[in-house]
Amino acid sequence: MNGKNSDFWQVHSEHYLEMAFRYDRRERIRNPDGYGKRTGKCGDTIEMFLTIKKGRIHRVSFDVDGCINTNACGDAVAHLAEGRALAAAWEITPEAVIDFLETLPPQNHHCAELAVGAFYLALANYQELQRETWKKLYPRG
Repeated sequence: MNGKNSDFWQVHSEHYLEMAFRYDRRERIRNPDGYGKRTGKCGDTIEMFLTIKKGRIHRVSFDVDGCINTNACGDAVAHLAEGRALAAAWEITPEAVIDFLETLPPQNHHCAELAVGAFYLALANYQELQRETWKKLYPRG
């Protein structure tokens, strides 16, 4: 094993490592309260699924087709969002995700933008479904 690979565990923060290797939020929810999907220029795709209860984000799950950094960012968004009121959830930014992870490589900061973008789409979808409740009866395939 070369030095670069063995250093991986030492150069990353505990938050980064936990979010990168945590998989309990990796789940596709059928008929979520909010849904968003984004694909980045890098080819990574992330889908976000929201469950809302009493005006708060109860659960965020996601599915990633991409790198470990996108997984870490998706999990960080979920961690930062769960339990928040909807209005406060809009305050989660790519910078907040990067700060939380502490050691996301600079060349992968676009992964935070991708995850937050999918999350914003899920929040917007939730708001749309609240205005037009009939749409929830016909979920997207």
